[in-house]
Amino acid sequence: MALVELRGVSKRYGAVQALEDVDLDLDPGQVRCVAGENGAGKSTLIKVLTGAIMRDSGTYTVDGDDLGDPGPVAARRAGIGVVYQELSLLPELTVADNLMMGRLPSRHGLVRQGALMGTARELLGRVGLGDLDPRTRVAQLAPATRQLVEVAKVLAGEARVIILDEPTTALSGDEAARLLALVRELRDAGVGILYVTHRLEEMFEIGDRVTILRDGKVSDEGPMSSFDHDGLITAMVGRKIEALYPERVHREPGEPLLRASGLRVRGRGDPVELEVRAGEIVGIGGLLGSGRTELLRALFGADPVDGGTIEVAGKRVPPGDPRRFVQAGVGLLTEDRKELGLLLELSIRMNASIADMDEISQFQLVSRKREASIVDRFLDRLRLRAGSYSQPVSSLSGGNQQKVLLARWLAKNVKVLLFDEPTKGIDVGAKTEIYQLIGDLAADGHAVVVVSSYLPELLGLCDRILVMREGSMAGTLPAKGTSEEDVLRLASPEEGARHVNA
Repeated sequence: MALVELRGVSKRYGAVQALEDVDLDLDPGQVRCVAGENGAGKSTLIKVLTGAIMRDSGTYTVDGDDLGDPGPVAARRAGIGVVYQELSLLPELTVADNLMMGRLPSRHGLVRQGALMGTARELLGRVGLGDLDPRTRVAQLAPATRQLVEVAKVLAGEARVIILDEPTTALSGDEAARLLALVRELRDAGVGILYVTHRLEEMFEIGDRVTILRDGKVSDEGPMSSFDHDGLITAMVGRKIEALYPERVHREPGEPLLRASGLRVRGRGDPVELEVRAGEIVGIGGLLGSGRTELLRALFGADPVDGGTIEVAGKRVPPGDPRRFVQAGVGLLTEDRKELGLLLELSIRMNASIADMDEISQFQLVSRKREASIVDRFLDRLRLRAGSYSQPVSSLSGGNQQKVLLARWLAKNVKVLLFDEPTKGIDVGAKTEIYQLIGDLAADGHAVVVVSSYLPELLGLCDRILVMREGSMAGTLPAKGTSEEDVLRLASPEEGARHVNA
Protein backbone atom coordinates (compact mmCIF):
# COMPACT_ATOMS: atom_id res chain seq x y z
CA MET A 1 0.00 0.00 0.00
CA ALA A 2 1.25 3.48 -0.88
CA LEU A 3 2.14 5.70 2.04
CA VAL A 4 0.74 8.75 0.22
CA GLU A 5 -1.62 8.69 -2.74
CA LEU A 6 -3.07 11.58 -4.76
CA ARG A 7 -5.64 10.91 -7.45
CA GLY A 8 -7.03 13.46 -9.93
CA VAL A 9 -5.88 16.48 -7.91
CA SER A 10 -6.59 19.89 -9.48
CA LYS A 11 -6.14 23.46 -8.27
CA ARG A 12 -6.99 26.72 -10.01
CA TYR A 13 -6.02 30.29 -9.09
CA GLY A 14 -8.36 32.56 -11.03
CA ALA A 15 -7.54 32.07 -14.71
CA VAL A 16 -4.41 30.01 -13.94
CA GLN A 17 -4.75 26.21 -13.76
CA ALA A 18 -1.90 25.44 -11.32
CA LEU A 19 -2.60 21.67 -11.15
CA GLU A 20 -4.75 19.57 -13.46
CA ASP A 21 -5.71 15.95 -12.78
CA VAL A 22 -2.43 15.08 -11.03
CA ASP A 23 -1.76 11.55 -9.75
CA LEU A 24 1.14 10.81 -7.39
CA ASP A 25 2.18 7.85 -5.22
CA LEU A 26 4.87 7.66 -2.55
CA ASP A 27 5.82 4.36 -0.93
CA PRO A 28 7.59 3.82 2.42
CA GLY A 29 11.35 3.76 1.97
CA GLN A 30 11.18 5.51 -1.41
CA VAL A 31 12.63 8.76 -2.78
CA ARG A 32 10.29 10.20 -5.38
CA CYS A 33 11.67 13.23 -7.19
CA VAL A 34 9.39 15.94 -8.57
CA ALA A 35 10.82 17.81 -11.55
CA GLY A 36 9.58 20.74 -13.60
CA GLU A 37 10.25 24.34 -14.55
CA ASN A 38 9.25 27.27 -12.37
CA GLY A 39 5.49 27.60 -12.69
CA ALA A 40 5.01 23.91 -13.52
CA GLY A 41 2.99 23.34 -10.32
CA LYS A 42 5.59 21.92 -7.92
CA SER A 43 4.99 24.48 -5.16
CA THR A 44 1.21 24.10 -5.45
CA LEU A 45 1.58 20.32 -5.18
CA ILE A 46 3.63 20.71 -2.00
CA LYS A 47 1.04 23.07 -0.51
CA VAL A 48 -1.74 20.57 -1.20
CA LEU A 49 0.23 17.80 0.51
CA THR A 50 1.00 19.93 3.58
CA GLY A 51 -2.53 21.32 3.92
CA ALA A 52 -1.41 24.90 3.20
CA ILE A 53 -4.09 25.17 0.48
CA MET A 54 -7.26 23.26 -0.35
CA ARG A 55 -7.43 21.38 -3.64
CA ASP A 56 -10.39 21.93 -5.93
CA SER A 57 -10.87 18.25 -6.72
CA GLY A 58 -9.31 14.81 -6.31
CA THR A 59 -8.53 12.56 -3.35
CA TYR A 60 -5.67 12.54 -0.82
CA THR A 61 -4.96 9.43 1.28
CA VAL A 62 -2.25 8.47 3.77
CA ASP A 63 -1.90 4.75 4.57
CA GLY A 64 -5.19 4.25 2.72
CA ASP A 65 -7.10 6.68 4.97
CA ASP A 66 -8.81 9.60 3.23
CA LEU A 67 -7.53 12.85 4.78
CA GLY A 68 -10.34 14.94 3.32
CA ASP A 69 -9.16 18.57 3.19
CA PRO A 70 -6.50 18.70 5.91
CA GLY A 71 -5.08 21.90 7.31
CA PRO A 72 -1.37 22.15 8.22
CA VAL A 73 -1.95 20.74 11.73
CA ALA A 74 -3.87 17.73 10.45
CA ALA A 75 -1.21 17.08 7.79
CA ARG A 76 1.54 17.13 10.44
CA ARG A 77 -0.45 14.76 12.63
CA ALA A 78 -0.72 12.41 9.64
CA GLY A 79 3.08 12.39 9.50
CA ILE A 80 3.70 14.89 6.69
CA GLY A 81 6.79 17.07 7.26
CA VAL A 82 8.21 19.69 4.91
CA VAL A 83 11.36 21.76 4.50
CA TYR A 84 10.41 24.69 2.31
CA GLN A 85 12.77 26.55 0.01
CA GLU A 86 11.83 29.68 1.98
CA LEU A 87 12.80 28.60 5.49
CA SER A 88 10.31 28.85 8.36
CA LEU A 89 12.68 29.25 11.32
CA LEU A 90 12.16 32.13 13.76
CA PRO A 91 15.43 34.08 13.55
CA GLU A 92 15.37 35.69 17.01
CA LEU A 93 14.87 32.39 18.84
CA THR A 94 17.58 29.86 19.58
CA VAL A 95 18.24 26.78 17.51
CA ALA A 96 16.92 24.59 20.34
CA ASP A 97 13.68 26.58 20.65
CA ASN A 98 13.11 26.35 16.90
CA LEU A 99 13.76 22.61 16.82
CA MET A 100 11.30 21.85 19.60
CA MET A 101 8.70 24.55 18.96
CA GLY A 102 5.34 23.20 20.15
CA ARG A 103 7.06 20.23 21.81
CA LEU A 104 9.17 21.92 24.49
CA PRO A 105 9.90 19.53 27.39
CA SER A 106 8.41 21.07 30.53
CA ARG A 107 7.51 20.37 34.12
CA HIS A 108 5.06 22.47 36.15
CA GLY A 109 4.94 24.99 33.33
CA LEU A 110 8.73 25.45 33.18
CA VAL A 111 10.92 24.35 30.30
CA ARG A 112 13.39 21.63 31.27
CA GLN A 113 16.53 23.15 29.80
CA GLY A 114 18.67 20.05 30.23
CA ALA A 115 16.20 17.87 28.33
CA LEU A 116 15.76 20.57 25.68
CA MET A 117 19.52 20.88 25.06
CA GLY A 118 20.02 17.13 25.03
CA THR A 119 17.30 16.53 22.45
CA ALA A 120 18.48 19.48 20.35
CA ARG A 121 22.06 18.17 20.29
CA GLU A 122 20.85 14.73 19.26
CA LEU A 123 18.81 16.18 16.38
CA LEU A 124 21.66 18.43 15.24
CA GLY A 125 24.01 15.45 15.26
CA ARG A 126 21.70 13.62 12.84
CA VAL A 127 22.24 16.35 10.23
CA GLY A 128 25.97 16.75 10.82
CA LEU A 129 25.76 19.81 13.07
CA GLY A 130 26.96 18.16 16.26
CA ASP A 131 29.35 21.04 16.97
CA LEU A 132 26.65 23.73 16.79
CA ASP A 133 25.63 25.21 20.16
CA PRO A 134 21.82 24.81 20.42
CA ARG A 135 21.69 28.10 22.33
CA THR A 136 22.79 30.03 19.22
CA ARG A 137 20.21 32.41 17.76
CA VAL A 138 19.11 31.36 14.27
CA ALA A 139 19.77 34.91 13.01
CA GLN A 140 23.49 34.30 13.59
CA LEU A 141 23.61 31.24 11.34
CA ALA A 142 24.75 31.08 7.74
CA PRO A 143 22.00 30.20 5.20
CA ALA A 144 23.39 26.70 4.67
CA THR A 145 23.38 25.98 8.40
CA ARG A 146 19.80 27.22 8.68
CA GLN A 147 18.83 24.75 5.97
CA LEU A 148 20.23 21.84 7.95
CA VAL A 149 18.55 23.07 11.14
CA GLU A 150 15.26 23.12 9.23
CA VAL A 151 15.77 19.47 8.29
CA ALA A 152 16.50 18.63 11.93
CA LYS A 153 13.28 20.39 12.93
CA VAL A 154 11.25 18.12 10.64
CA LEU A 155 13.01 15.08 12.10
CA ALA A 156 11.95 16.23 15.56
CA GLY A 157 8.31 15.81 14.51
CA GLU A 158 8.87 12.12 13.68
CA ALA A 159 7.49 12.60 10.20
CA ARG A 160 6.88 9.49 8.08
CA VAL A 161 6.83 11.59 4.91
CA ILE A 162 9.40 14.33 4.42
CA ILE A 163 9.06 16.82 1.57
CA LEU A 164 12.32 18.56 0.67
CA ASP A 165 11.90 21.66 -1.50
CA GLU A 166 15.23 22.68 -3.11
CA PRO A 167 17.16 21.58 0.01
CA THR A 168 20.70 22.02 -1.37
CA THR A 169 20.48 25.43 -3.07
CA ALA A 170 22.32 27.15 -0.20
CA LEU A 171 24.75 24.31 0.47
CA SER A 172 28.31 23.73 -0.65
CA GLY A 173 29.22 20.46 -2.35
CA ASP A 174 30.35 18.95 0.95
CA GLU A 175 27.20 20.03 2.80
CA ALA A 176 24.98 18.84 -0.06
CA ALA A 177 26.68 15.43 -0.01
CA ARG A 178 25.98 15.21 3.73
CA LEU A 179 22.31 16.02 3.19
CA LEU A 180 21.98 13.45 0.41
CA ALA A 181 23.55 10.85 2.70
CA LEU A 182 20.95 11.78 5.32
CA VAL A 183 18.18 11.32 2.74
CA ARG A 184 19.47 7.81 2.04
CA GLU A 185 19.50 7.01 5.77
CA LEU A 186 15.91 8.18 6.14
CA ARG A 187 14.84 6.18 3.09
CA ASP A 188 16.53 3.06 4.47
CA ALA A 189 14.67 3.63 7.74
CA GLY A 190 11.35 3.47 5.86
CA VAL A 191 10.61 7.19 5.54
CA GLY A 192 8.99 8.33 2.28
CA ILE A 193 10.87 11.24 0.72
CA LEU A 194 9.40 13.64 -1.82
CA TYR A 195 12.43 15.44 -3.28
CA VAL A 196 11.98 18.63 -5.31
CA THR A 197 15.10 20.09 -6.93
CA HIS A 198 16.39 21.80 -10.06
CA ARG A 199 19.71 19.94 -9.72
CA LEU A 200 19.25 17.03 -12.09
CA GLU A 201 22.35 15.14 -10.96
CA GLU A 202 20.86 14.88 -7.45
CA MET A 203 17.75 13.21 -8.84
CA PHE A 204 19.86 10.57 -10.58
CA GLU A 205 21.97 10.11 -7.45
CA ILE A 206 19.19 9.46 -4.91
CA GLY A 207 15.88 9.18 -6.78
CA ASP A 208 13.96 5.91 -7.07
CA ARG A 209 11.13 7.33 -9.20
CA VAL A 210 10.34 10.72 -10.72
CA THR A 211 7.16 12.63 -11.48
CA ILE A 212 7.61 15.38 -14.08
CA LEU A 213 5.20 18.33 -14.13
CA ARG A 214 4.70 20.71 -17.04
CA ASP A 215 2.04 23.43 -17.05
CA GLY A 216 0.33 21.84 -14.04
CA LYS A 217 0.00 18.38 -15.58
CA VAL A 218 2.03 15.20 -15.20
CA SER A 219 4.02 15.05 -18.44
CA ASP A 220 5.83 11.82 -17.53
CA GLU A 221 6.44 9.45 -14.62
CA GLY A 222 8.56 6.40 -13.97
CA PRO A 223 11.75 4.96 -12.48
CA MET A 224 14.75 7.29 -12.53
CA SER A 225 16.65 4.55 -14.35
CA SER A 226 14.35 4.95 -17.37
CA PHE A 227 15.51 8.54 -17.95
CA ASP A 228 18.78 10.09 -19.00
CA HIS A 229 19.83 13.72 -18.51
CA ASP A 230 18.59 14.97 -21.90
CA GLY A 231 15.35 12.99 -21.73
CA LEU A 232 14.53 14.43 -18.31
CA ILE A 233 15.11 18.00 -19.51
CA THR A 234 12.98 17.45 -22.61
CA ALA A 235 10.12 16.09 -20.48
CA MET A 236 10.39 19.14 -18.20
CA VAL A 237 10.56 21.94 -20.75
CA GLY A 238 8.88 20.34 -23.76
CA ARG A 239 11.84 21.04 -26.02
CA LYS A 240 15.43 19.93 -26.42
CA ILE A 241 18.08 22.21 -24.91
CA GLU A 242 21.20 21.90 -27.03
CA ALA A 243 23.71 23.24 -24.49
CA LEU A 244 23.31 24.29 -20.87
CA TYR A 245 26.32 26.62 -20.89
CA PRO A 246 27.12 29.12 -23.65
CA GLU A 247 30.02 28.40 -25.94
CA ARG A 248 32.93 30.59 -24.91
CA VAL A 249 34.80 32.02 -27.89
CA HIS A 250 38.39 32.53 -26.84
CA ARG A 251 39.35 36.21 -26.79
CA GLU A 252 42.19 37.99 -25.14
CA PRO A 253 40.72 39.82 -22.13
CA GLY A 254 40.83 43.59 -22.09
CA GLU A 255 42.00 46.03 -19.45
CA PRO A 256 41.57 45.27 -15.74
CA LEU A 257 38.17 46.54 -14.61
CA LEU A 258 38.35 45.24 -11.03
CA ARG A 259 41.48 44.85 -8.94
CA ALA A 260 41.89 44.15 -5.22
CA SER A 261 45.34 44.41 -3.64
CA GLY A 262 46.10 43.23 -0.10
CA LEU A 263 42.37 43.21 0.67
CA ARG A 264 41.67 41.99 4.20
CA VAL A 265 38.00 41.22 4.80
CA ARG A 266 37.23 41.87 8.46
CA GLY A 267 37.41 38.72 10.57
CA ARG A 268 38.82 36.67 7.70
CA GLY A 269 42.21 35.23 6.69
CA ASP A 270 45.15 36.43 4.66
CA PRO A 271 45.09 39.43 2.30
CA VAL A 272 43.42 38.70 -1.05
CA GLU A 273 44.83 39.60 -4.46
CA LEU A 274 42.30 39.62 -7.30
CA GLU A 275 42.08 40.95 -10.84
CA VAL A 276 39.24 40.67 -13.33
CA ARG A 277 39.59 42.00 -16.87
CA ALA A 278 37.05 43.17 -19.42
CA GLY A 279 35.48 40.17 -21.13
CA GLU A 280 36.36 37.73 -18.33
CA ILE A 281 34.09 35.55 -16.23
CA VAL A 282 35.91 34.69 -13.01
CA GLY A 283 34.41 32.21 -10.57
CA ILE A 284 34.92 32.10 -6.81
CA GLY A 285 34.55 28.65 -5.28
CA GLY A 286 35.09 27.11 -1.88
CA LEU A 287 33.37 25.24 0.92
CA LEU A 288 30.69 26.59 3.22
CA GLY A 289 32.18 29.31 5.42
CA SER A 290 35.25 29.82 3.22
CA GLY A 291 34.49 33.53 2.83
CA ARG A 292 33.21 33.62 -0.76
CA THR A 293 30.16 35.82 -0.14
CA GLU A 294 32.05 38.04 2.31
CA LEU A 295 34.72 38.71 -0.32
CA LEU A 296 32.09 39.54 -2.94
CA ARG A 297 30.30 41.91 -0.57
CA ALA A 298 33.59 43.59 0.32
CA LEU A 299 34.25 44.13 -3.40
CA PHE A 300 30.93 45.98 -3.51
CA GLY A 301 31.67 48.00 -0.38
CA ALA A 302 28.93 46.29 1.62
CA ASP A 303 31.20 44.58 4.18
CA PRO A 304 34.01 46.27 6.16
CA VAL A 305 37.67 45.56 5.46
CA ASP A 306 40.75 45.88 7.64
CA GLY A 307 43.11 46.93 4.87
CA GLY A 308 43.97 46.88 1.20
CA THR A 309 42.76 48.72 -1.88
CA ILE A 310 40.11 48.21 -4.56
CA GLU A 311 40.30 49.74 -8.02
CA VAL A 312 37.50 49.93 -10.58
CA ALA A 313 38.64 50.68 -14.14
CA GLY A 314 41.96 51.92 -12.77
CA LYS A 315 40.48 54.30 -10.18
CA ARG A 316 40.73 53.60 -6.48
CA VAL A 317 37.39 53.38 -4.65
CA PRO A 318 37.31 53.67 -0.83
CA PRO A 319 36.08 50.36 0.68
CA GLY A 320 32.97 50.21 2.85
CA ASP A 321 30.67 52.47 0.82
CA PRO A 322 28.34 50.70 -1.67
CA ARG A 323 27.13 54.03 -3.09
CA ARG A 324 30.65 54.86 -4.28
CA PHE A 325 31.01 51.46 -5.90
CA VAL A 326 27.72 51.84 -7.76
CA GLN A 327 28.86 55.26 -8.95
CA ALA A 328 32.17 53.70 -10.05
CA GLY A 329 30.31 51.10 -12.11
CA VAL A 330 29.92 47.98 -9.92
CA GLY A 331 26.67 46.04 -9.51
CA LEU A 332 25.90 43.20 -7.08
CA LEU A 333 23.22 40.52 -7.50
CA THR A 334 22.88 39.07 -4.00
CA GLU A 335 22.41 35.43 -3.01
CA ASP A 336 19.08 36.14 -1.30
CA ARG A 337 17.39 38.21 -4.00
CA LYS A 338 14.07 38.35 -2.14
CA GLU A 339 15.49 39.63 1.15
CA LEU A 340 18.46 41.71 0.02
CA GLY A 341 17.87 42.45 -3.68
CA LEU A 342 14.20 43.05 -4.45
CA LEU A 343 11.41 45.17 -3.00
CA LEU A 344 8.76 42.51 -3.46
CA GLU A 345 5.62 44.64 -3.31
CA LEU A 346 6.90 47.25 -5.75
CA SER A 347 6.47 46.87 -9.49
CA ILE A 348 8.91 45.24 -11.87
CA ARG A 349 9.70 48.63 -13.41
CA MET A 350 10.32 50.30 -10.02
CA ASN A 351 12.66 47.49 -8.93
CA ALA A 352 14.64 47.85 -12.16
CA SER A 353 14.94 51.64 -11.84
CA ILE A 354 15.63 52.04 -8.13
CA ALA A 355 19.41 52.39 -8.56
CA ASP A 356 18.85 55.16 -11.12
CA MET A 357 16.71 57.58 -9.11
CA ASP A 358 18.89 60.58 -9.94
CA GLU A 359 18.21 60.05 -13.64
CA ILE A 360 14.46 59.45 -13.46
CA SER A 361 13.43 62.03 -10.85
CA GLN A 362 13.26 65.80 -10.61
CA PHE A 363 12.47 67.84 -7.51
CA GLN A 364 12.09 64.53 -5.62
CA LEU A 365 9.34 63.37 -8.00
CA VAL A 366 9.78 60.31 -10.19
CA SER A 367 9.00 60.79 -13.87
CA ARG A 368 7.20 57.59 -14.85
CA LYS A 369 7.71 58.39 -18.52
CA ARG A 370 11.47 58.78 -18.08
CA GLU A 371 11.58 55.71 -15.85
CA ALA A 372 9.95 53.62 -18.56
CA SER A 373 12.22 55.02 -21.27
CA ILE A 374 15.36 54.08 -19.31
CA VAL A 375 14.56 50.61 -17.95
CA ASP A 376 12.00 49.11 -20.34
CA ARG A 377 14.51 48.54 -23.13
CA PHE A 378 16.68 46.48 -20.77
CA LEU A 379 13.71 44.46 -19.52
CA ASP A 380 12.76 43.84 -23.16
CA ARG A 381 16.34 42.90 -24.05
CA LEU A 382 16.41 40.32 -21.26
CA ARG A 383 13.17 38.77 -22.57
CA LEU A 384 11.40 39.19 -19.25
CA ARG A 385 8.23 37.08 -19.09
CA ALA A 386 5.57 39.31 -17.53
CA GLY A 387 2.10 40.48 -18.45
CA SER A 388 3.02 44.04 -17.53
CA TYR A 389 6.05 45.81 -16.09
CA SER A 390 3.63 47.42 -13.63
CA GLN A 391 2.83 44.14 -11.86
CA PRO A 392 4.54 43.34 -8.52
CA VAL A 393 7.96 41.76 -8.88
CA SER A 394 6.83 39.13 -6.34
CA SER A 395 4.58 37.64 -9.05
CA LEU A 396 7.58 36.57 -11.15
CA SER A 397 9.44 33.28 -11.17
CA GLY A 398 12.95 33.11 -9.74
CA GLY A 399 14.60 33.34 -13.15
CA ASN A 400 12.61 36.41 -14.13
CA GLN A 401 13.29 38.08 -10.77
CA GLN A 402 17.00 37.59 -11.46
CA LYS A 403 16.52 39.30 -14.82
CA VAL A 404 14.93 42.31 -13.10
CA LEU A 405 18.01 42.69 -10.88
CA LEU A 406 20.24 42.41 -13.93
CA ALA A 407 18.19 45.06 -15.75
CA ARG A 408 18.71 47.34 -12.74
CA TRP A 409 22.48 47.29 -13.19
CA LEU A 410 22.42 47.41 -16.99
CA ALA A 411 20.30 50.54 -16.76
CA LYS A 412 22.96 51.97 -14.46
CA ASN A 413 25.60 51.15 -17.12
CA VAL A 414 27.90 49.29 -14.73
CA LYS A 415 31.23 47.86 -15.94
CA VAL A 416 31.60 45.12 -13.30
CA LEU A 417 28.88 42.65 -12.30
CA LEU A 418 29.14 40.50 -9.18
CA PHE A 419 26.81 37.47 -9.05
CA ASP A 420 26.28 35.56 -5.79
CA GLU A 421 24.61 32.18 -6.48
CA PRO A 422 23.02 33.47 -9.72
CA THR A 423 20.82 30.41 -10.36
CA LYS A 424 19.75 29.58 -6.82
CA GLY A 425 16.20 28.17 -6.96
CA ILE A 426 15.98 28.55 -10.75
CA ASP A 427 14.81 25.79 -13.09
CA VAL A 428 16.97 24.30 -15.84
CA GLY A 429 15.31 26.25 -18.66
CA ALA A 430 15.77 29.58 -16.90
CA LYS A 431 19.32 28.61 -15.92
CA THR A 432 20.23 28.30 -19.58
CA GLU A 433 18.94 31.83 -20.19
CA ILE A 434 20.86 33.26 -17.20
CA TYR A 435 24.06 31.54 -18.32
CA GLN A 436 23.61 32.92 -21.83
CA LEU A 437 23.06 36.43 -20.44
CA ILE A 438 26.22 36.19 -18.35
CA GLY A 439 28.13 35.01 -21.42
CA ASP A 440 26.73 37.91 -23.43
CA LEU A 441 27.80 40.37 -20.73
CA ALA A 442 31.37 39.13 -20.94
CA ALA A 443 31.27 39.25 -24.75
CA ASP A 444 30.11 42.88 -24.49
CA GLY A 445 33.21 43.73 -22.45
CA HIS A 446 31.91 43.54 -18.88
CA ALA A 447 33.98 42.02 -16.10
CA VAL A 448 31.94 39.32 -14.38
CA VAL A 449 32.53 37.60 -11.04
CA VAL A 450 30.40 34.57 -10.10
CA VAL A 451 30.24 33.02 -6.62
CA SER A 452 28.60 29.60 -6.65
CA SER A 453 28.45 26.52 -4.44
CA TYR A 454 27.47 24.52 -7.54
CA LEU A 455 30.79 23.44 -9.04
CA PRO A 456 29.45 22.35 -12.46
CA GLU A 457 28.21 25.93 -12.85
CA LEU A 458 31.65 27.41 -12.19
CA LEU A 459 33.40 24.91 -14.44
CA GLY A 460 30.91 25.31 -17.29
CA LEU A 461 30.56 29.09 -17.19
CA CYS A 462 33.84 30.65 -16.09
CA ASP A 463 37.26 31.26 -17.61
CA ARG A 464 39.09 30.64 -14.34
CA ILE A 465 38.19 29.85 -10.75
CA LEU A 466 39.60 31.43 -7.60
CA VAL A 467 39.32 28.95 -4.73
CA MET A 468 38.74 30.20 -1.17
CA ARG A 469 39.81 28.28 1.92
CA GLU A 470 39.14 29.49 5.49
CA GLY A 471 38.88 33.14 4.45
CA SER A 472 42.01 33.14 2.28
CA MET A 473 42.67 32.61 -1.42
CA ALA A 474 43.95 29.05 -1.78
CA GLY A 475 44.77 29.26 -5.47
CA THR A 476 43.54 29.80 -9.02
CA LEU A 477 42.51 27.11 -11.52
CA PRO A 478 41.68 27.39 -15.22
CA ALA A 479 38.11 26.21 -15.75
CA LYS A 480 39.05 24.28 -18.86
CA GLY A 481 40.48 20.89 -17.97
CA THR A 482 39.72 21.26 -14.25
CA SER A 483 37.51 18.73 -12.45
CA GLU A 484 35.24 19.15 -9.43
CA GLU A 485 37.72 17.05 -7.46
CA ASP A 486 40.51 19.52 -8.32
CA VAL A 487 38.49 22.41 -6.86
CA LEU A 488 37.45 20.47 -3.75
CA ARG A 489 41.00 19.33 -3.14
CA LEU A 490 42.23 22.93 -3.17
CA ALA A 491 39.29 24.12 -1.04
CA SER A 492 39.73 21.43 1.63
CA PRO A 493 41.21 22.50 4.99
CA GLU A 494 43.00 19.16 5.14
CA GLU A 495 44.79 20.00 1.88
CA GLY A 496 45.79 23.34 3.38
CA ALA A 497 47.20 21.58 6.44
CA ARG A 498 49.28 19.29 4.22
CA HIS A 499 50.77 22.32 2.47
CA VAL A 500 51.62 23.93 5.82
CA ASN A 501 53.24 20.75 7.19
CA ALA A 502 55.13 19.91 3.99
